[in-house]
Amino acid sequence: MSMQREEKALEAALDAFSQRLSDLKQSIGQTLQKLELGHEVISWPSLLDSYALLSSQLNTLLRVLRHEKTPFLRTRVTLPLLLSPERDEELARLTEGRVPAFAHDLVPNYLRTKHLPEVEARLQAIETKAASVSTDAAQKQVTAMNKVVNNLLDTITQARDDWESESARAQLAQTSSVADTHQLIAAIGTGKGLKRELPRGVPTPMPAPAAVQMPSANKAPSSIKTNIKANVQVHPYK
Repeated sequence: MSMQREEKALEAALDAFSQRLSDLKQSIGQTLQKLELGHEVISWPSLLDSYALLSSQLNTLLRVLRHEKTPFLRTRVTLPLLLSPERDEELARLTEGRVPAFAHDLVPNYLRTKHLPEVEARLQAIETKAASVSTDAAQKQVTAMNKVVNNLLDTITQARDDWESESARAQLAQTSSVADTHQLIAAIGTGKGLKRELPRGVPTPMPAPAAVQMPSANKAPSSIKTNIKANVQVHPYK
């Protein structure tokens, strides 16, 4: 019964581990595609987002491995059940065409538990060089690095503050003219400054003729008055 529980726990852990690996593989493929195909237009924030996603998925994978319910996989031994130089279609499908056959030359690479000898040699050289540095020298190097990083952070912070202040001043700057506003109000309210244009084909109205002053009806012209006086006879008693 205990063996069955262990096998079920191992199966569940492997399923979760496989799912996390699949997500990580998909993210790595997308990042590689972004670097290979879009390296000319890719932006630094987009690249940082891709690396942040990879880091998050790696941390999730490590949490799954370190979970208390996850069996200790280091105690498990993996052995090949079948080695064949012939092409295995099922294996090719599971590995998306990367491993067409589980042959003798591939087993050491896929089932090894240690790094390659040349990789181990380089790691050993780096560890030896790091161990040869004294504590005081290491502390001085750490202090110098912290100073450089702090100066860089101060420069970036100052540049950001300057940029934000310039943006704020640009937003508060006056973008209107009082004279133009008054001119626009006068044009809308009274039509000041606007020229009325008649449609094409409409004749321009002629100005009305000036009024002609007619003579009064009760006042005769001077010539007629003279003729009347000449023809009137004088009364003999006056």
